Amino acid sequence: MIGEAKVLALIPARGGSKGVPRKNIVDVAGKPLIAYTIDAAARSKYIDRIVISTDDRDILDVAVACGAEAPFVRPAELARDDTPGVAPVLHAVQELPGYDYVVLLQPTSPLRSVEDIDRCIELAVERQADHCVSVVETDKSPFWMYALSDQGGMTPLLEPSDVPRQKLPKTYVLNGAVYVSRIETLVRLGSFLKGKVFGYAMPKSRSLDIDTPEDVEYLHWTLTRTTADS
Repeated sequence: MIGEAKVLALIPARGGSKGVPRKNIVDVAGKPLIAYTIDAAARSKYIDRIVISTDDRDILDVAVACGAEAPFVRPAELARDDTPGVAPVLHAVQELPGYDYVVLLQPTSPLRSVEDIDRCIELAVERQADHCVSVVETDKSPFWMYALSDQGGMTPLLEPSDVPRQKLPKTYVLNGAVYVSRIETLVRLGSFLKGKVFGYAMPKSRSLDIDTPEDVEYLHWTLTRTTADS
C-alpha cells in the first residue's frame, strides 16, 4: 500500500510471441526472463499483490514458481496479436476488485529497477495523477524527422526549426517498463495516456525492450558482465 491506496501489479505474458519464441520464459543468465520482473516487483515498498496474466500454462507455471500469483487464465480472445495492450489490464482489474492503483510491468523490460517501480508509484500519488508512465530520452529529435512520399519526397514531421541541435528541447518516448494507473480512471478512459499523465524518465541503460534474439543476447551479456564485475 501507499498511504491508504492498495496497489496491484500485473505482469502480462501471452504465449504467442513471434520474434523470440517462448520469449517470456526464455533462459537468460540462468533465470527465465519473467523472473527479473517478478523479482523487482517483489521488492517494491508499495505493491500488495503480483499477478500474472497469461493464456499459456507453461508461462503460468514458471511465473508462479518465481513468486507471482495466477488467480485466472487470460481468455484466448485477449491473447491475439492484435489485442490492445490495455485489454488484459482491464480484464484483470475486473477480475480482481478492491485495488486503487494498477502497475503494469511487462516482462520484456527486465532491467528496470525496484526504484523505477516505486518512484513511478510515488509520482502518481504525489502529483494526484491519473497515470505515471516510464519514458526514455530519444536518440534523435523529432525536429529532424521526415516522412517520405511514394515518390521519395520529404515532409518534416514537425515545423522545421532554426534552433541549433544542442538547444532543441529534449524529447521522450515510452520505454514500456512501468505503467502506473489509477484504476477508476483507467476503466473510465480505457488508456494509460488519457487524463492527467506524468512521465518518469529512465536512463537508456535500464530501458532495454526485448523483441529480438539479438536483444536476448545483449541482455545475457549485460547480466553476466554485471555479475562478473560484482
